Amino acid sequence: MDRASLAQWLAWLETLHPNPIDLGLERVARVARTLRLLPVAVPVVTVAGTNGKGSTVAVLEAILGQTGRRAGVYTSPHLLRFNERIRVGGIECEDAEIVAAFKAIDAARGDTSLTYFEFATLAALLVFRARAVDVIVLEVGLGGRLDAVNIVDPSVAVITGIDLDHQDWLGSDRGTIAREKGGIMRSGAPVVIADPDPPAQLLECARSMGAVPILRLGGEFSFARHSGLWQGVLRDPRGQARVLPELVAGPLMPENICGALQAALFVGCEFDDGQLVAALDAARPRGRCESVSLAGRDYVLDVAHNPASVKRMVEYLSVTPCKGKTYCVFSVMKDKDVRGMIQAAGDCFDEWFIAEQPGNARAARGADVAAVLWAQGVHRTSVSEDPGAAFRRALAVMEAGDRLVTFGSFYTVAGVMPLLDRERNKVEA
Repeated sequence: MDRASLAQWLAWLETLHPNPIDLGLERVARVARTLRLLPVAVPVVTVAGTNGKGSTVAVLEAILGQTGRRAGVYTSPHLLRFNERIRVGGIECEDAEIVAAFKAIDAARGDTSLTYFEFATLAALLVFRARAVDVIVLEVGLGGRLDAVNIVDPSVAVITGIDLDHQDWLGSDRGTIAREKGGIMRSGAPVVIADPDPPAQLLECARSMGAVPILRLGGEFSFARHSGLWQGVLRDPRGQARVLPELVAGPLMPENICGALQAALFVGCEFDDGQLVAALDAARPRGRCESVSLAGRDYVLDVAHNPASVKRMVEYLSVTPCKGKTYCVFSVMKDKDVRGMIQAAGDCFDEWFIAEQPGNARAARGADVAAVLWAQGVHRTSVSEDPGAAFRRALAVMEAGDRLVTFGSFYTVAGVMPLLDRERNKVEA
């Protein structure tokens, strides 16, 4: 693999370990110690949760950048290219830098087998060390307690909204899942709980693990909505209240913004109101209620892939109504709660353009999704061979004032993004 490209490395990593998901810290920690990556010398914020992780990380990245901190940010999964996962100062790392990290990991691992995600996690830590970043932000991939990023001791742990997802790995109820997410907490280190209704097991976990202080949304920090605006109140490390300016409601949920800003205060990131407004303007994570208007038609991209996130997407759509019809492009993984997602969408869509996912063994068959819709009384549906074909089919019926929402999975949104960019280029040409 000495002269392999990043694409060749990634293809090889997909075949290296017998199981794509193999939760546990022993193997990845062993290689991290060989590479002398632990302990990490700079403040670390680790973000876990079912929904809202990406938005929380985006706000953290933006506010750190606005205050002059060079942040190393690691997220997953990516939408269009692997480089999105590893960023320094808001800029994706180049292929050569990632390939160099992969080579170092491969040389250090000996006969230790690593998953794709474990390789990626170690690569991010190598890049951040080489770049001498000021702060590291790590997004958990799956769960928390046994996720590869948990080899790093966070200075601050953030727990976003918790709901049912990945039950085969994490448990069948919110309380059990909360314990897995809570595994990122550390004794003596703050935890920011941004779930407005956290399971009791999460608070028990925080106390038993000795997290200090425990900062809860609705308790130590909070927000209130009024007349299309919202205002948050945070708590600084001295225990003093920090009142945020009134902010306009937008695609980013206030609980995720407040959770990110609360964590920022506890890694020494002091910001003024101007820096906050600039950060929120810059924090536009792709595929999270991402809205585009072109030639009188509106498009929304959202990676919502469980009932709770679909409900939040619908709430966003309800406060940003369109003049015409609302259509959707939808495809989903078969291990998700497809019925629950469709129920959460309610009567939001005038027509469903269902997409197959060729070559993706995890994807639900279009005919099966259509059958669930029909059983719930939704008959205006069609099935296309892939998300791009479904998108083009929807475009053919759209008129001025209509809106098209693409959701259901990262794969769905990624399949539509290049086509939407092409439509944008046509308009701007």
